Amino acid sequence: MGTGKISVYTGTGHGKTPAALGIALQQAARGESVVVIQFLKGKGLEESEFCHRMEPELKIFRFEKSDYDFSSRSEEEKQDELNNIRNGLNYARKVLCTFGCDLLVLDEVLALVDNRIIEAGELAELLEKRGETDIIMTGISVDPVIAEMADEVVKLETKQ
Repeated sequence: MGTGKISVYTGTGHGKTPAALGIALQQAARGESVVVIQFLKGKGLEESEFCHRMEPELKIFRFEKSDYDFSSRSEEEKQDELNNIRNGLNYARKVLCTFGCDLLVLDEVLALVDNRIIEAGELAELLEKRGETDIIMTGISVDPVIAEMADEVVKLETKQ
């Protein structure tokens, strides 16, 4: 069992990714190593010149090739992206097994469970490899297995 802290940002409200990235930025500013892997999102921060200037302390990755959100893709496009998503998960596993960072942010990884791309047990196995690495995960909902493993679960809701 790892000693790194597991944090979850979940809920229907906006702000999960900004909260996770804010913590990532704070840790990088302190000289800690941070890796962010984004799932199921369209083109985003990974190509930003600003973000590249924060390397090597803060590195952002997106393994999917499509420039638009996963939910907007056709079923054929979704199937094509499954290998890329797996590559992202494998990279996260490699980062954890090699102690490649102090903080690993898995942005929208919880949606992989919601969309039945992976099982909660597979994500739990990944979390078990964390060692001393802290992990932040985001997504609209959190599986009870993952919530039980978390040190903190923050639920964000938008007021109607």
